[in-house]
Amino acid sequence: MNVLAIDTSNQVLGVAISKDGEVKTEYTANIKRNYSVGLMPAIDHVMQESQTTPDQLDRIVVAKGPGSYTGVRIGLATAKTMAWTLNIPIVAISSLELLAHNVRQQNVLISPFFDARRGLVYTGLYESNYDRIHVKKEDQNILMEQWLDELQSYQKTVIFLSQDIKQHQGLIRKKLAKSAIFPPAIDHLPRPGQLALLGTQRNEDNLHELTPNYIRLVEAEANWLKEQEKNG
Repeated sequence: MNVLAIDTSNQVLGVAISKDGEVKTEYTANIKRNYSVGLMPAIDHVMQESQTTPDQLDRIVVAKGPGSYTGVRIGLATAKTMAWTLNIPIVAISSLELLAHNVRQQNVLISPFFDARRGLVYTGLYESNYDRIHVKKEDQNILMEQWLDELQSYQKTVIFLSQDIKQHQGLIRKKLAKSAIFPPAIDHLPRPGQLALLGTQRNEDNLHELTPNYIRLVEAEANWLKEQEKNG
């Protein structure tokens, strides 16, 4: 199975090609950029390097969020357009779950997160057992301080993963002390090659029903709804 994986859900732009369960090419750029400009050249690059033509693709895999509203929208729109044009299946995977798969330790809790401003984070709780990552608590938008209070109740070691780790590391240490583990910097970046491999193991999504997983409303939409309620 030839798979194209796309992740523009956060700051890291990632694109990869896997063939029959083996990652052939992988492109990652950890810089702030305009995804509408950089994504297609990245796709073209990995396709050429792996000597893959569009008609040889069997599946598109995309990170569906949460994360940057614009990034999630661009990645998903591109993936859906390609899947529809090529008439091949599409699979969407949580951006937080993808990051959780960077952990290789056994029997640990994993808390990947993305900063959502104003003290909030997008996060979920995952558990690593028998070489598999299991969802322990669904992805959500929550105050980091409240989330850390919840994690304390588990009384277990928690591995934290995030491109925004520096913004919250002080509070995490204060709340969880030695129960908090921070892996090396490279492990805080999602791997598009891993996304491609995960996509081969999942059931395909309905192309026309697939939508971004923003978790919370875009601020403009939330303000509009409040205004409508106010006006009856």
